[in-house]
Amino acid sequence: MTLLSWTRRGLLAAAGAVFVAGGLTAPATAQAPPGVLIVGQIAEPKSLDPAAVTAVNDFRILVNVYEGLTRYKSGTLEVEPALATSWTISEDGTEYTFTLRDGVTFHDGTPFNAEAVKFNFDRMLDENHPFHDTGPFPLSFFFGAVEETEVVDDMTVKFTLNAPYAPFLSNLAYPTGLIVSPAAVTADGKDFGRNPVGTGPFEFAEWRSNEAVVVERNDAYWGEKAGTEAVVFRPITDANTRVAEMLAGGIDLMVEVPPTSLGQFSGDGFSVAEQAGPHVWFLILNAKEGPFADKRVRQAANYAINKEAIVNDVLEGTATVAAGPTPPAFAWAYNESLDPYPYDPEKAKALLAEAGAEGAELTFFVTEGGSGMLDPIPMGTAIQADLQAVGLDVTIETYEWNTFLGEVNPGLEGKADMAEMAWMTNDPDTLPYLALRSEAWPDNGGFNSGYYANPKVDELLEAARTATDQDERARLYREMQTIVQEDAPWVFVANWKQNAVTSDRVENFGLEPSFLLHLKNVVKN
Repeated sequence: MTLLSWTRRGLLAAAGAVFVAGGLTAPATAQAPPGVLIVGQIAEPKSLDPAAVTAVNDFRILVNVYEGLTRYKSGTLEVEPALATSWTISEDGTEYTFTLRDGVTFHDGTPFNAEAVKFNFDRMLDENHPFHDTGPFPLSFFFGAVEETEVVDDMTVKFTLNAPYAPFLSNLAYPTGLIVSPAAVTADGKDFGRNPVGTGPFEFAEWRSNEAVVVERNDAYWGEKAGTEAVVFRPITDANTRVAEMLAGGIDLMVEVPPTSLGQFSGDGFSVAEQAGPHVWFLILNAKEGPFADKRVRQAANYAINKEAIVNDVLEGTATVAAGPTPPAFAWAYNESLDPYPYDPEKAKALLAEAGAEGAELTFFVTEGGSGMLDPIPMGTAIQADLQAVGLDVTIETYEWNTFLGEVNPGLEGKADMAEMAWMTNDPDTLPYLALRSEAWPDNGGFNSGYYANPKVDELLEAARTATDQDERARLYREMQTIVQEDAPWVFVANWKQNAVTSDRVENFGLEPSFLLHLKNVVKN
């Protein structure tokens, strides 16, 4: 039986032959053979089109199938060559010319070249492109500065920007910049996200909804070949079930281990990996309507929630309390002078009284799980209790992750007063630019789902992304953080240290600060 046949017909059943009853786990009745790595994911992917998705859960699959012009150097957020071997930047910072890697082909056998690069960016950015309707492309903001993508010759491509844009190379390394096969998009159109074709070390084999995504080693890969024959990404939404499957051998690698479960993997047979990165967990507050339209009520929520207790008791010390919208992992841009809102329920009550908001009724959207969401139901329950303790009447509505995003990303207006959210980003520009600018309200295609607006914040963010001097960028970001903390469009809750656990059959695995999951070098014995 070929590997492909085995993965498609037998692997899913074998990997799923674990059951949970009363918190106990039966031993797996079958395990995947050496060379087949089974990864326990936190949710079903939304799509396998990198331009069409926003969740790290999806990105963890995509970075193994696709590549970008640049990538993050292992262990850092520094940019290095990938599908481009080198580049030059014009003196005014508005033209980037890339020399492309020769001899690379997509998984469908078509050539990677400058025309392919132009197709990718025009598809995202040009409303008149014949395949723009394969979107929407929610993170096309990353490349909003691009005015033109030009084919110089077969292996040279030039981007012309409307202004200097400091995060451009980093954004090219982010999954939104991964390069897809134009021929595959042309063939499959809006169904491309179910039939992905890239240039990466693994190629797509199969997607069984709510069961698994299977990718296999690309033996025609231009670089060093992958260390495993296949990877199976299994969506296991319930964290306790993921833990049980990991303990029983039904999966080889588990990401985002619940803090309360880490101790179960401290003995022989498992390895726990941890890695700090740019993560922030927060509550989006509806600043457009309802109680949180008043800044005093938003500030009251920040005082009312005992974030130290959440970090220490719910998250078992695997995170720190957040002070604002920028994670401390961006040390050069982080405002160290800001202290987190202290836990002060009396101050919260006074602000609510001043605003006339005592007893206000709030609808709170909570997710069952999701990328970077840590332990969202216990966290949501703790937050509800803290808010109720200062006199707010909070009703929780819980959703599966992709359904949750479908409710939150279009905006909270008319639906909810607050919602959990977490972001893991590549640059201090990304989160505030996409989620705090007034031009990033959902009806403009952004992620400012709470409708926050402050002209000074807009001004600072626009200036920071065009500043060519990093010290000046840092000054602008620090000033932005001070204003945003005062305005309190979010409740700033936690910055997390990511984790994963592998079985002792797995070698060469490591986590990345980008929160992406690169599996090319992983070996399973």
